[in-house]
Amino acid sequence: MAETGSGGETIAAIATAIVPQQGSIGIVRLSGSQAQAIAKLLFNAPGRQAWESHRILYGYIRHPQTQQVVDEALLLLMLAPRSYTREDVVELHCHGGIIAVQQVLQLCLEAGARLAQPGEFTLRAFLNGRIDLTQAESIAELVGSQSQAAALAALAGLQGKLATPIRQLRATCLDVLAEIEARIDFEEDLPPLNVPDIISQVNQISAELSILIETAEKGERLRSGLKVAIVGRPNVGKSSLLNAWSQSDRAIVTDLPGTTRDVVESQLVVGGIPVQVLDTAGIRNSEDQVEKIGIERSRSAAKLADLVLLTIDAEAGWTESDQEIYQQVKHRPLILILNKIDRVSVNELDSKVQEILAKLNRENLLTVQTAAALNQGISELETTILTAINAGNLQAENLDIAINQRQASVITRAKIALDQMKTTIDNQLPLDFWTIDLRDAVQALGEVTGEEVTESVLDRIFSRFCIGK
Repeated sequence: MAETGSGGETIAAIATAIVPQQGSIGIVRLSGSQAQAIAKLLFNAPGRQAWESHRILYGYIRHPQTQQVVDEALLLLMLAPRSYTREDVVELHCHGGIIAVQQVLQLCLEAGARLAQPGEFTLRAFLNGRIDLTQAESIAELVGSQSQAAALAALAGLQGKLATPIRQLRATCLDVLAEIEARIDFEEDLPPLNVPDIISQVNQISAELSILIETAEKGERLRSGLKVAIVGRPNVGKSSLLNAWSQSDRAIVTDLPGTTRDVVESQLVVGGIPVQVLDTAGIRNSEDQVEKIGIERSRSAAKLADLVLLTIDAEAGWTESDQEIYQQVKHRPLILILNKIDRVSVNELDSKVQEILAKLNRENLLTVQTAAALNQGISELETTILTAINAGNLQAENLDIAINQRQASVITRAKIALDQMKTTIDNQLPLDFWTIDLRDAVQALGEVTGEEVTESVLDRIFSRFCIGK
C-alpha cells in the first residue's frame, strides 16, 4: 500500500474519462508534499496572478527543459488541509481528448510524481481522517450508480447516515464492555452488575443490526440493477424481444431454433430503475453439447433472476414444452409474454390467453402481448414490469441506508457475536466469557467505519476504484 500523509510520495493521475475526439476537459490531479512544486515547475501563469490556495489560475503548461507549450490550461491549487486528501492538491484542467492530457500527466511523472494506484486519492482521504470507510465506499457507489435512487443512497452514505448509527451502536457496546470489565477488576468496590439491563441493551443493539442487514439485498439490487431473465422454448422470439427492447442488435435473430447458445446481457433503465436483461438460450432437450451448456446456463439465470419473462409463441399457443419450462420458473416473480401477436386474430388471441390462465390456475398472472419483430408492445412490457416490481416489493427505492456486501458481512458477524454473548449469559458463564463475544462485536462494527481495519481489507476495497479517484 502506498505511503500517505504530508511527508509521503506525491501521486498523479488523470481524474476524468479519456475519450478520443470527445470530452472538452481533461483533469490531471496531483496530491502530496511536492504537488505545488511540480505545478510551479510546469505551469506558467502570465501577468500578476496570485498563486493562492483555492484560486483558479490561467496559463500554459510547458516542458521544463525545452519550454515548449504542451497545453493551454487552468490550474486549481488546494493547500492542506482544505483538500480532498488533506494534502496539498493541484488540478490541471487541460483540453480533453487523449494526447494533451496524457502529455501533461507524463510531465508530472517526469517531474517527480508517481502514478496513483486505483482509489489512492480516496484512500489518502480516509487515512488522513477526512472521511471514514463507509463514506469512501459511498464515493465509489456514487460514481458507479446507474439510477437516481442508487445515487441518492450513495449520497446518504457519503453524508454519514450509515456511519452515525454504527458508531452509536459501537459506543453502546463499549459502554457495556466497560461496565462488565469494571466488575471483573473491582468487583468488591462496585454494586452488582445489572444483568437484565445488560441483556436489554444487547437485545436493542442486535435488533438495530438486524434492520441494517435487511437493507443489504435491496442495496445490492439498487447498485447492480434488477435481473430480468427472458426464458422460453426455442424460436418464440426471445432475442427479437431483447433487440426491440434495447433498440439494438445485441442478439442474433434467425428462423432457426437454438440460435442463441449462451446468455446475452443488456443493461437498460426502466422507470428510473436499472435493469439487467438476460436473453437466454431456448430451453429444450438437445444433443448438441454447446447448446446443452447454454440451456443449463439459461436455467441458472432463471433461478437467480429477480423477475422472469416467460415468452411463448402466440400463434402456436401453450405447448407441453412451455408447461415444462413453467414448472421450473413458476415460483419466481413471473410475467407471461405472448409474442408474435401479429400472426393471430384479436378474438383468437383473447381466447388463448384465457385458456392459458385457466390451465395455470393463475388468474392474476401478469401478461403482455408483443410483436417484437415489429417493435410492438415494448412500452406495455415496461409498464407491466414496473407493476410487477411494485407488487413484489422488488424496488429498492426510498432507502435511507443501503449497506453493501462487505458491510453486511461484518455487521452480521457483530450480530452473531452478540447472540453468542446472550447464550453465554444464559449459560451463566463467568464475566470474562461475556467480554470475549462483546469485543468481537466491537471489532466488527469498527471494521464497518474503518476504525479497526486491516491493510488487506483496504487494498481489496480501494482496488475496485478507478485510477484518479
